[in-house]
Amino acid sequence: MNTSSPTEVRLVASNKNWIEGSALEQLKQTASLPGMKLAVGLPDLHPGRGNPIGATFYSEGIFYPYLVGGDIGCGMGLWQSQLKVRKTKRDRWVQKLGNLGSPWQGDREAFVQEQKLPQWDDALGTIGGGNHFAELQKIEVVFDQELFEKAGLSKDYLQLMVHSGSRGLGQAILRRHTSRFGAAGLICGSEEAESYLQKHNYALQWAEANRQLIAKRFLDALGSQGQRIADINHNTLTPWKQGWLHRKGAAPGDKGIVLIPGSRGSLSYIVRPIGDLDFSACSLAHGAGRKWNRSQCKARFSPRFRVKDLQQTSLGSRVICEDKELLYEELPEAYKNIDVVIQDLVDFGLIEVIASLRPVISYKTRRSK
Repeated sequence: MNTSSPTEVRLVASNKNWIEGSALEQLKQTASLPGMKLAVGLPDLHPGRGNPIGATFYSEGIFYPYLVGGDIGCGMGLWQSQLKVRKTKRDRWVQKLGNLGSPWQGDREAFVQEQKLPQWDDALGTIGGGNHFAELQKIEVVFDQELFEKAGLSKDYLQLMVHSGSRGLGQAILRRHTSRFGAAGLICGSEEAESYLQKHNYALQWAEANRQLIAKRFLDALGSQGQRIADINHNTLTPWKQGWLHRKGAAPGDKGIVLIPGSRGSLSYIVRPIGDLDFSACSLAHGAGRKWNRSQCKARFSPRFRVKDLQQTSLGSRVICEDKELLYEELPEAYKNIDVVIQDLVDFGLIEVIASLRPVISYKTRRSK
């Protein structure tokens, strides 16, 4: 794909994929920003608020905090629990999982010290809204036994995938930036750029600690513990070659195994990056990507599905979501086909698939009682 801009624009997607024209236009427009050298649309590419999601942009001499957005460090972690698959108790566990959106009442001081965070925030350990979730899963198919075992995984135990980010911290960092600079970039090496990077890196640390605490709260409620298998960030500003990678809804290709979730009603995947990752700006898809925007979902799908229908998926998994609007916004039909996304990455020579995961319980939000 070529544009009038000197920036090279690449699309990692097949004709079988659902890529909206507005997402491609956003990709091209963002590629035309000063200093941009490469723009890559990944198989989960979809429109965002002015800039696309499921994309990576490489710039030199300047970087753009606005492209990273407010949820700095939004990402995905995977923990192998001590819950045995053969002893799965879906209905009982649904009852045990309380309100994970309320402040954690555990030993805050010890947790902060363990995570090397300078301070505590009541939002720490909470999932948040939108597409964030915690999902208990079981291994469906192992495609590469050697890599599966090397990662420390076992089919005997349930896995917990956590998707969340830096919550209000990241939003505050973005607001401070845009109040002064709007969507403009920062010159590399400037005082303003160094200040933003310091805040950005703290938000990454905070987001990783947040996912760690969410996993602890979830597994504690079920009387279990977990071993972290992987944790990756999707919204980041990362040094690369002579410049900077802006990942907006994109998984890194140089941090080991990658988790690529589907919707709550489809499989998710564990993959290993391979091949010429320079082609994809060292990035991979971070999920299925939206097919329908949030404002369309309730009107489009409420005639077909009752709330009760959405609390259990076609795969037999349970869904904990006591926000009716969010239940419709995040229903499986709102997302693209994850298998097409995965196949595109395979066909472009960017990944090999290690295993697939089937949802057991998807947790979104629960009201306080």
